[in-house]
Amino acid sequence: MSDTEIPHVNGSRRVDAAAAVPGQREPADAPPPAVSAPADAVPEQQPPASDPAEDAAADVDDDLDDLGPLLPEVIRAPGRFTARHVRHVVVGVHVHMQRRHDAHSTARHERMMRAAEAQGDHATALEWEVRAAAFRKDRHTRRMAQIRGTVYAAKAVVYGAGILGGSLVTLGIVLAVASKNPHEAGVPLHVTFRVIWWACYVIDVAWRPALIAAPVAILGRLWALGRAHAPFEPILYAEDGEGDGRELVPDESAILSALRNLNLGPMNKAVREGWQPRWVLGAVEEGQGWHAQLMLPQGVNVEMINGKKSLLASNLLRQPIEVWPSEPRNKPGVLDLWVAHPNTLTGPVAPWPLLKTGTVDYFKGVPVAVSLRGEPIRAQLMARNYMIGGIMGTGKSSATRDIVLGAALDPLVEIEVYVMAYNADYDAMRPRLSVLVKGDDDEDIEQAVKALRRLRSEVTRRGQILADLRERGVTTDLALTREIALRDKRMRPRVVVFDECHELFMHKTYGAEAAELAEKVMKKARKTGITLIWVTVSPAKDSIPKEVTRNTSNRVAFAVGDHFANDGLLGTGKHRAGITATTLNPGTDIGTSVTVGFTANPFDIARWHYIPDEQVPPVIERACKAREAVERATLDQAPAEPAVDPIADIATLLGDAPRMRTQEVLEGLRSLRPAHYRDLDFGKLTALLRAVSAEPYRSSGISTVDGGKVRAALADRAEDIADEPEDEPDDDESEQ
Repeated sequence: MSDTEIPHVNGSRRVDAAAAVPGQREPADAPPPAVSAPADAVPEQQPPASDPAEDAAADVDDDLDDLGPLLPEVIRAPGRFTARHVRHVVVGVHVHMQRRHDAHSTARHERMMRAAEAQGDHATALEWEVRAAAFRKDRHTRRMAQIRGTVYAAKAVVYGAGILGGSLVTLGIVLAVASKNPHEAGVPLHVTFRVIWWACYVIDVAWRPALIAAPVAILGRLWALGRAHAPFEPILYAEDGEGDGRELVPDESAILSALRNLNLGPMNKAVREGWQPRWVLGAVEEGQGWHAQLMLPQGVNVEMINGKKSLLASNLLRQPIEVWPSEPRNKPGVLDLWVAHPNTLTGPVAPWPLLKTGTVDYFKGVPVAVSLRGEPIRAQLMARNYMIGGIMGTGKSSATRDIVLGAALDPLVEIEVYVMAYNADYDAMRPRLSVLVKGDDDEDIEQAVKALRRLRSEVTRRGQILADLRERGVTTDLALTREIALRDKRMRPRVVVFDECHELFMHKTYGAEAAELAEKVMKKARKTGITLIWVTVSPAKDSIPKEVTRNTSNRVAFAVGDHFANDGLLGTGKHRAGITATTLNPGTDIGTSVTVGFTANPFDIARWHYIPDEQVPPVIERACKAREAVERATLDQAPAEPAVDPIADIATLLGDAPRMRTQEVLEGLRSLRPAHYRDLDFGKLTALLRAVSAEPYRSSGISTVDGGKVRAALADRAEDIADEPEDEPDDDESEQ
């Protein structure tokens, strides 16, 4: 059997030709064009010389055969085309007769009564029995009225003709008397006869076209009615009566047939009762697959369909990983179905776009993967944190390395890595890392806990700096920007990785503290430029604190063993909603994951870029050179932190006032510098004033600050500074 090359967006692979398309015919004995026979092969018989005209005609036929799939079906398969549309008319007649039968009989009432009895709903059955009796009574009344109506109509015609004739004669007499002309008496009758003549003439001209158009209109109506119900009819589309009519293209008919064969009771009931499919979005080719949105009938939800996802995928000739039914957030009751092209997940992914050249902006994100639709997926770093997990060997470390390498290409980013295991995944990045701790001993776990303690203090300090910058008009938002990070080294973005973090959270001594610190940091670090990345192979409720997973914005799940691990990574209820990594095969779907939070979609199937170990050092070398260049730049120097003198601020508040209530001084300081004096209280203010011999005193029972003492203390301190001799360098410093 020959091989063929099947193209893919991310590469190609060789597969068996017969397996490429179901039911594909075997190739002819003769070698295909552009393939020569073996040199030693001796043909049994030389073909006779052919006529050039016949060869040209054969070439034209071959070209038409090659263009067959592109031609309309009415040309490619006239038999199937005719049979299908005749079937539409037959189905339309059946549906019309069924509706007419239901409208003129109690068949509908009988069906409803049987359904209610089957469900044990006797009240509903009794209600439909009453409705059936009322329908019969109304039908009898209408039929009797029709019988009497025939006699009434005949009498009406006779009476009407007499009245009309008498009226016309009377009108003619009136006209003759009024005009004194006897000939006017016949004018009304003459006009009436002319109107009747013209009406007969119009009918004589129009009855033939109307007689011809009526069957066409009726046939078109029946065809449209049958076509609307045709998706649920057993129509055979296969050639020569072979196969079940299923094709690789999941069009509307294929999707409806797949849903009908899920054996869902509510779906089958809706079909029997004449459910009309309503497509919010028809099946359209989008990227590496097909996308469609269908409004489901009452009694059917997406969760029920996800319960039979494997069967749905089989009905659509796909693997379960290639079919993703979900419910759009803004369209309840709608099935959003994504069906990938066959074998989309098997080809190689394109190389990482930053492998040879390029830089990264922490505030814009890092390209890390490609979706099934062929769109690049970026990992945002600012105001984000990550949870990455899955079975060992499925791609967790590669995904983490993509993010860390991208962050390293931004020279402003500080990177710390704490690996609670002994592995070499991050050794090649050591020159660019600020911290690299490896091991699962108590000392290594303690280093990770100390890092979380520093991060907790760092988050608070950065928040105070941002508040101070906002008060001084440097920024209008309490969020870190690249301009602020360039000017102030204290505000450089930080990426901190905790690999095998379950070892940290499950530690007997430090586990509880680590969970509490991680929760506090994640809740406050969103706007301060601190990104946390948690990597684990055991995403269970006992190994990862619930508050940590709950506050994670970006989630990545490679192949997992069960729905508990899936929901531990992607969020509670994701498995029931069809967003699951349990269908990923850990042996074949390496580097493929289900992601949440990366794009506006409810989820994405991401195929991560793979960066081999030997390609990491050149990237790190390029990142180190860029960082050194920024460190040497003038703008990279941290500005001197403005000195705050509480005594000077108190003197400014007092002005020339002899005294001021301590409460007013405290409120004035908080208004003057909220970030600096946020935690100032009476005790701290009293200690500050006592240190310069200006302690508050009681006046009429109210604590008061003496303005004279404050100004005197400020003047004394200024004199002491002026009298202080300049420090001269010692001998050691001079030698240096």
